[in-house]
Amino acid sequence: MAMREIRVVGDPVLRTPCEPVTTIDARVRGLVEDLLETVDHDGRAGLAANQIGVGLRAFSWNIDDEIGYVLNPTIVELSDDYQDGDEGCLSVPDLWFPTKRAWYARVVGTDLDGKEVVVEGVELMARCLQHEVDHLDGYLYIDRLDRAVRKKAMRAIRETL
Repeated sequence: MAMREIRVVGDPVLRTPCEPVTTIDARVRGLVEDLLETVDHDGRAGLAANQIGVGLRAFSWNIDDEIGYVLNPTIVELSDDYQDGDEGCLSVPDLWFPTKRAWYARVVGTDLDGKEVVVEGVELMARCLQHEVDHLDGYLYIDRLDRAVRKKAMRAIRETL
């Protein structure tokens, strides 16, 4: 296992949709180990594979003392109720902006044995699931900000890079 470097905004890998995992091999097992080790630090809620430079559909999470992963995740349900709180991202370091997300989310994917995995949650877990699937689709949370806040965010990003 290895603690991997986090790619930051401006790196094209973050804007490239990830490919599905089609074969569970040593590379994919190593990726999962790296995702789990890299997310296992205070202040880290989730980590998508492309944030460590790998263009495969996989992410890990670290929410409420539970660390896990999912391969080929798809959001299958979002609540009609929303939460509107500050969101941050390891790839947009040290910046937090109000981001509207569904209060509840459910994701379906697979594990390293090819078995179906269902991950669901409310509040922070729901936010994490939506945030990480966005990463795998080539989006950053700043893409979801309302226009005025996004303008402020882009200015802050330019000033910090």
